[in-house]
Amino acid sequence: MNFSIQSVYNWYRDTLRNPKYRWWIILGTLAYLVSPIDIAPDFLPVIGQIDDVAIAVLLISEVSQMAIDYFKSRQTQTASASEATGSPSEAKGSTVDVDAVSVQ
Repeated sequence: MNFSIQSVYNWYRDTLRNPKYRWWIILGTLAYLVSPIDIAPDFLPVIGQIDDVAIAVLLISEVSQMAIDYFKSRQTQTASASEATGSPSEAKGSTVDVDAVSVQ
């Protein structure tokens, strides 16, 4: 059995992106951060905080990436919905034909 940091990271990322387990992973990570029982105990001056910082950075980066993906997909859906309705006021680059008559 091969153990690597990359495999743990991949498992964490994939599990966090699964909607069924997302809140369990977030709550478990937060519990790990506040718990005195972890890989490197917090009473060790520097080493104790390194694992907590690494886990916090991992959680924040993955949750922020999921939020960015969500907002991008939502923006794409809004743009495609406005193009589908064909409303000229919301569509970019649309042309309006007007028959102009000069008044004297």
